[in-house]
Amino acid sequence: MTDARDVTTSACVCAVLPALDEEGAIGGVVRGIAPFVDRVVVVDNGSTDGTARVAREAGADVVSEPRRGYGRAMLAGLARARELGADVLLFLDADGSDVPEEAPLLVDPVRAGEVDLALGARRRPAAGAMTPVQRFGNWLAPLAMRAAIGARYTDMPPYKALSRAALDRLDLTDTGHGFTIQLMLQAHARGLRVREVDVTCRPRVAGESKVSGTLRGTVRAGAKILYLVARHGAEARRTTRHA
Repeated sequence: MTDARDVTTSACVCAVLPALDEEGAIGGVVRGIAPFVDRVVVVDNGSTDGTARVAREAGADVVSEPRRGYGRAMLAGLARARELGADVLLFLDADGSDVPEEAPLLVDPVRAGEVDLALGARRRPAAGAMTPVQRFGNWLAPLAMRAAIGARYTDMPPYKALSRAALDRLDLTDTGHGFTIQLMLQAHARGLRVREVDVTCRPRVAGESKVSGTLRGTVRAGAKILYLVARHGAEARRTTRHA
């Protein structure tokens, strides 16, 4: 098995950005993150605007994944990053809410081999940066994961960095918004070294949030989070027993 600690300071870093109708923001995000990584992969997740064109013009390697779903976009981006020889993978949103200049806070400890997974914890998001449903989910999901398997996370962040060696120890399959939960649960179950790092969360630059702010949306999001944690928690424990 590849040792999850075998990451050198000369590692190839690849940023992966899932994008859906982010034409107004994606160009700035790609140009902003480019100085901190070796390659930028944008996954166009079925956009109806010029997201793919703008990303390509900004210098990104654009992958098309027309089947909607955050997890599907992430899995397509991971596949392309592997083809490009990435040793460290940096994930961030394409809407401008993550700060590119903070990428070293996540990448450097992974590239140096200090940790396997660095999570960008949004402890003090700017006003308007997160919808009520997002805030609720970021409270509920860590609480549920702590109760289910004892994982002491404080956020369910889009901004994160992971070593390729650690990725190869995971079995990521979720095609929807359970992708991040699955990643975090499996990281805990497999004993990966995880560090949370405080990062900034800004209001999105352009476009509309994919997460509703209604009461109904909050209830549905809460039910889905609890279901996903229970399902993935059972899966993680089963995998650990058979490892």
